[in-house]
Amino acid sequence: MGRISEIMVFNNRINYLPIFNDEDFSFNVMRVDKLIPEYEKLIDNLYVLIDKDILRGFMEIDDERLVKLYVDPFFQRRGYGDKLINYAIDNFDIKYLWALEKNEKAIKFYQRHGFNVTNEKKFEEDTTEYLIKLLR
Repeated sequence: MGRISEIMVFNNRINYLPIFNDEDFSFNVMRVDKLIPEYEKLIDNLYVLIDKDILRGFMEIDDERLVKLYVDPFFQRRGYGDKLINYAIDNFDIKYLWALEKNEKAIKFYQRHGFNVTNEKKFEEDTTEYLIKLLR
């Protein structure tokens, strides 16, 4: 669970700190040691991609919803995200997901894989930032 937590923390800092501008959350709340127990609870919903004995990325799936998909920033743009999302679509028939409206990079990635932005929005919990729903 440590490696999954590490990937989550690095992605949060790179992708979400510029959006939320909350250093306390990114460096004091979002820490590997604090996330490990949370991910241990989700073990049945987590799927990992391992290549050459290195965990490159992971995703969390809940029924027909893709909850999370993260690739270690050091291994991005090498096709690992494509492998993860294609596996989710092919094996779990993923129908939808929520993405931060300002995370244009993620939205473009999902659109390349057949997801379309809808008009449905909701606030990210405890923030003023919107999540948008994407359907496949």
